[in-house]
Parts: sequence; C-alpha cells; structure tokens
Amino acid sequence: MGVSKSDSFTKKQNQLAQYAKALAHPARIAIVEFMMKNPDCITTHLVENLPLAQATISQHLAELKKIGLIKGTIKAPKICYCLEEKKLHQIKNLFNDFMAKAIKCC
Repeated sequence: MGVSKSDSFTKKQNQLAQYAKALAHPARIAIVEFMMKNPDCITTHLVENLPLAQATISQHLAELKKIGLIKGTIKAPKICYCLEEKKLHQIKNLFNDFMAKAIKCC
C-alpha cells in the first residue's frame, strides 16, 4: 500500500494490518508457537523442528523481526531468538479491541 493510501487510515488500522500481514503465513505462526514453548531458540532448533529449509526460516524470522515481534541476541557463533513480550501484548490488545468491536456490531 502506498504512503498516500496508508495516510488515509488511522495509526491503529495501519498497525493492525501490518501485524496481520506479518502473521498471515502458517510458517510464521508455527515459528511463534515454537518460540512460545522454547523461549531461547536458535535457527538450528527451528530447522530441526519445522519442515522448512534454513534459508526459508531466516526469511520468516526477518519478517517477524521487522514488526518487532522477535529479537535476536548474538551468542557467538549463533543468534538466539526470543519473542518480544511487550510487542506480543500490544498485538494481542490490538486484535482483541478489533474483535470486541466486531462482535458488538453483529
């Protein structure tokens, strides 16, 4: 969506759409679920537990990192990923508010 179009919507609408887009792939959902169960996770653990190549997992991690849902800490020679709890709560609250409004209207 171009800058001029996104300016037509509220900050919350743009944020919700950005988070929904980042979470709209089943592999990313699987990665987030894996990280919920395994707080300190390295890419190798994801490769061993998900039916995806390391390059594919790295691409999905980059998308999740772009929205701030995960963070990586370098523990040479690997990067240890974990969920960003504050961002997770922010996303949850945005979706809850949205769904609460949707339920009230129907």
